[in-house]
Amino acid sequence: MQLKGQIFILFGASVAVLLLGLFEPEPSVVLAQQPTGSVPTVTGTPAGPTIKVDPSFDTIFVYAGPGSFDYPAIGILLANETAPALGRARDRLEWIQIYYPGVPGSTGWVYGLYVGLSPGAFLPLVDIPPTPTPISTPTLDPRLEAAFIGQQTPTRLPTFTPPPPLDLPAFTETVPSEAAGFPTGLLILSLGLFGFFGAVISYLRSR
Repeated sequence: MQLKGQIFILFGASVAVLLLGLFEPEPSVVLAQQPTGSVPTVTGTPAGPTIKVDPSFDTIFVYAGPGSFDYPAIGILLANETAPALGRARDRLEWIQIYYPGVPGSTGWVYGLYVGLSPGAFLPLVDIPPTPTPISTPTLDPRLEAAFIGQQTPTRLPTFTPPPPLDLPAFTETVPSEAAGFPTGLLILSLGLFGFFGAVISYLRSR
């Protein structure tokens, strides 16, 4: 009897599961919201004229004005580096003004022979900026200088004392005296004859 009851319970559970499967609601499909307005398209602004550093130079200087002697250097550009070009210097057309951030005014100047312009670039003329005022060198106050530099006391020049006169020895001319009144020339002649006769005698004896 218990076995029949368990079979009946299992059969009823299976029928219930089957009925639940038949009547399970279908999942609802969620549709994404579609935009009703038009999506604007983003278009980039056309790039302006640019400069490009000549690759034959490792670096070039960027100056505060159109001139390497009148204006200080404010930065550098590397080979093949580009920068926006803003204009040319009036009366100095070989100098080009560029956009150079990080300096006062965010502008700098480069020499035109060191860079190349983008094709079709037209640069307006720009007024030359004033040259910077040179840094004034402080001058020393003369009163302060006199306080540290003492007054030089005049030194007495040494007096000149003439040296004593030199005692020069006096030389007297001496005349060679003849030996006991005998003429020197005769003595020399006698010695010569004596030597000549000695040589002849030696020659004859050797024969």
